This record gives sequence, structure tokens and C-alpha cells, in this order.
Amino acid sequence: MTNSWSLRALGCAVSVCAGLLAGQARAGCGTASEACSMDSGRYHIVLPPPDEANNAGTAAPVVMVLHGYGGSGAGVLKMRTMVDGLTQRGYAVIAPTAERRNGGNRIWVFYPGWEGRDDAAFLRDVVADAANRFNVSDTRVLLSGFSAGAFMVNYLACATPEAYPAYAPVSGGFWRPMPTSCKGPVRLFHTHGWRDGVVPLEGRKLSNGKFEQGDIFAGLEIWRDANGCDGHKPGRTGQSGSFLYRSWNECAPGAALQLALFPGGHQVPKGWADLVLDWFETQVPDDDTDR
Repeated sequence: MTNSWSLRALGCAVSVCAGLLAGQARAGCGTASEACSMDSGRYHIVLPPPDEANNAGTAAPVVMVLHGYGGSGAGVLKMRTMVDGLTQRGYAVIAPTAERRNGGNRIWVFYPGWEGRDDAAFLRDVVADAANRFNVSDTRVLLSGFSAGAFMVNYLACATPEAYPAYAPVSGGFWRPMPTSCKGPVRLFHTHGWRDGVVPLEGRKLSNGKFEQGDIFAGLEIWRDANGCDGHKPGRTGQSGSFLYRSWNECAPGAALQLALFPGGHQVPKGWADLVLDWFETQVPDDDTDR
């Protein structure tokens, strides 16, 4: 689950990128280089450029992105293509940082039985703190994550689908033994690389077999059951650019499930920001932020 987001994705020098991000983010700890600190942890934030809505006092919607294994919130903000794609659509990007587990790398506490910080509570604190410090929404939040962050997103969506309006994991699902069931309904958009070798679609064993990633398609079956979908066949299939998608829409009210596959490997693909926001804005209209 190594975080593959790299400086090569920036397309510019680190110092220049930091300056650009600092220009986008405002108010104290909202600069690219300075984390916002709370008692429970830290996060970084980038705000969208000012526009008429923000000037009028409208809180910006949020995409909260959880980093991969060994990563950090600061590392997420180095994903310029993704971050710019989201902020240019008027969204704030919040990037929390996980704690180190057993003195090792940073990883989210998602696996049942693991000890550590209550990351579900921590993420709620992050949203509340950001809404208090900045002009961002604490209700219109899309929770996303990459690799280990995507595993965290899946487990949160499974246990508390009502915690966020929608979920968008990239390159991560469940670990085996997989949940026997999840709560629902849930709005979930899963993105995965066809050639992903770090989190293959079929899953793989880790740590000499101590852990095992689950099959992504088996996870989708769990989501279809949670959403009360009428059968396993997708209601719609299609292509958008390099993305092939399958969506299940004959499901319970308030449910939405979509899979997008792209030809690359373990990464957040180019074009993902627009793809996921188009879906989010269709599934969660501006006036639908009750959860």
C-alpha cells in the first residue's frame, strides 16, 4: 500500500509549488507548509480561489483525502493535478495525517482489533476544526482516500454510512476476512487501476500472510447488498475518457454505487477530480447534506 503520489506529479519545482499552494490557502495554518494542529492530531488544508459565492459568505464544499501507507497530509497536497482539479471546482481539500503504528510508518487505524487513535473521531474533529477556522462546510464533505487511506474510507463507510454524504476510495477496499455485511444505504464511488500491482483487483497477502487484501469485486457485492440493489448486474456501463465505469442504480433510496477502472497502476489517475465531482454533484445536490 505504498503511497505512489510523487513529486513528479507536480510538474514544477517544490519551492514554486509551495508558493502556489500558499497563495491558494489563506488564514494562518491554511498555508501549504503549515499544518493545523489539534489535540487529536494534524491536518493540512487548501482553499479554493475566492469567487462570488465565497465572498458572499457561502461555505466551500470539502473533499477530505486520506493519504496512503507511510504518507502524510503534506504529501497529499503535493498532488498538484488532483488538488488543483478539486479547488478549481470550488472545493476545499483537507488532508489529515495518520499516526505512526507501533513506532513504524503512518497508517490509519481501520482494521478491526487494531489499537491506536480513534481515527473516525479524529476525522470528525478535523472537519469541525476546519469549519471553525475557515469558510468551509462541515456537512457537504466527500470523504476520499488513496491506498491505505482508501481502506480506511471503506471501513468507515461500512460502519457509519451516514457520517459523510458520500465516499470515494481510490485503490483500496477491504482486508480479509471481509465484513459479512455493511450498513446502508451508502453513496460510494470506487476507482481502481486495471494494472494495480500494489493493491491488485484480486487482492494479495501482506507481511508473510499475516494480512490479506480482499477482492475488490467481492467488496462491491457487499456494497450491493448494503444498498439493497436489485440483482448484481449493473444498471449502466460506459466510458468517460480513459475510465470504464459500471454503476448500480436500481437500489434503495439514498444509495449510489459506481466503479471506475482506468488502464494505469497504483495511483490517483489524471481526470479523477472532475470524474468524481461530476458524480458527487449528481448524487448529492447542494440542498442534500443531511448526512
